[in-house]
Amino acid sequence: MSDLTLYPADIAAMSVGQLAQLPPAQKAEISRHLDEALAWLKQARAKFDAALEAAYGEQARAARLEAGKDFGVVHLKDGLLRVTIDVPKRVSWDQAQLAAIARRIAAAGEKVEDYLDVEYAVSESRFSNWPPALRAGFEAARTVKPGKPTFRLALVSEE
Repeated sequence: MSDLTLYPADIAAMSVGQLAQLPPAQKAEISRHLDEALAWLKQARAKFDAALEAAYGEQARAARLEAGKDFGVVHLKDGLLRVTIDVPKRVSWDQAQLAAIARRIAAAGEKVEDYLDVEYAVSESRFSNWPPALRAGFEAARTVKPGKPTFRLALVSEE
């Protein structure tokens, strides 16, 4: 298969149509190599991010403390390198407690939507297990769209 090997620059230079016309063995090889490259890049990124945290994390925490903030952007200098560290704020809400709050708001005669963003959803497994009469009442509110296709390639031995 070595005579079929395409390198990243080769793949980048090819059109989608040219790639689509490649022989099956070459498509399988490219798919495998891309998966391996993605895994390697993910590991390398995680390792390098850990190294950046080891190099600049303490300074960044001190700069953030000095600025009086727990989250957001701070800038550091390391020689000629300007290092920007952004710690985003990740907020999560306890759904059971929000539901209880929503009930209290409604019981007080207020509109829940004035205080909370409300999104209704039905799990597909639950919907599928309902009797047809119950499903019929919900179908007008349900939209089904295709997701992005995924491809897995595997060479099978010829028999």
